[in-house]
Amino acid sequence: MIFETLDTFGHEQVVFCHNKDAGLKAIIAIHNTVLGPALGGLRMWPYKTEQDALNDVLRLSRGMTYKNAVAGLNIGGGKAVIIGDPAADKSEALFRAFGKFVDSLGGRYITAEDVGIDVNDMEYVYRETEYVTGVHQVHGGSGDPSPFTAYGTLQGLMAALNKRFGDEEVGKYSYAVQGLGHVGMEFVKLLKERGAKIFVTDINKGLVDKAVSEYGAEAVGLDEIYDVNADVYSPCALGGTINEQTLPRLKAKIICGAANNQLANNAIGDEVSKRGILYAPDYAVNAGGVMNVALELDGYNRERAMRMMRTIYHNLGRIFEIAERDAIPTYKAADRLAEERIEAIGKLKLPMGRTAPSFRGRIRGGH
Repeated sequence: MIFETLDTFGHEQVVFCHNKDAGLKAIIAIHNTVLGPALGGLRMWPYKTEQDALNDVLRLSRGMTYKNAVAGLNIGGGKAVIIGDPAADKSEALFRAFGKFVDSLGGRYITAEDVGIDVNDMEYVYRETEYVTGVHQVHGGSGDPSPFTAYGTLQGLMAALNKRFGDEEVGKYSYAVQGLGHVGMEFVKLLKERGAKIFVTDINKGLVDKAVSEYGAEAVGLDEIYDVNADVYSPCALGGTINEQTLPRLKAKIICGAANNQLANNAIGDEVSKRGILYAPDYAVNAGGVMNVALELDGYNRERAMRMMRTIYHNLGRIFEIAERDAIPTYKAADRLAEERIEAIGKLKLPMGRTAPSFRGRIRGGH
């Protein structure tokens, strides 16, 4: 059934990585390399079954193809997962074994941090392969991508405000922010700097208290966030929070946040559009992180990264134009923009083969 599934999703290559001595069970999925080498994060998660892990890596890698295409990057989509508990199963040997598998692909797949992985884990991977992004600044890398993801989300928000209300004055409006992790908290900080009214919730009470004390946010219960009378609903935590149960409760005119896979399914995306709520497609909005790490391929520069984040505003504008032109919901318009770019570039060159990224400006001291 695996090849039938690959046929459906359009993957080029799936690599099963096993090293008994290191305790490594990992899957690398390369979805599409028409635009360039496949770039996408490494996730470590205690999947209940190997099938769950495969399903996740196939879905996430396909999503990276679309995210990278809409972001205007010359990279394709891929993803990797390690089956294991990030709180108990990490080791130097595990990540170095994974790094050897990445290296064996010769640059077809470039890895990065994702759920359950931090910059220290990436240090071990980097000892075995050049094909890593998000490495520490001491190596000429970009470090933590969270501030860039948050800043990119702000650019997407401004495009949505302009489309819905005719201005970009962030401080005029109110926001229901769900999730106060690295990106969510940074986003709240950016909203506060612009004088916005902010409602927040998170499963971690300490983070809620921080948002209240440092940024003047108003705390609401985990389930109450959907009932807040705010102009914008900003999901910045788990996916699927816009669903049959929550959508009827939303009072927001705009949905714009940093979470992945915000819509529970396509039918919900259609219903959002019917209700007159402007949805800023998640993978177009939260592309700041991948834009930032992608710059490492040519030699990282922070100023260039910040300038690149601002293209998210124009990408959203283009998506809204396509939605209007083709009379389709914005989530479909984002897919269409990605597919049009891949098709156009695909006519110019074949899938990624021999040309590996250069990683100019990298420092490998001590390895």
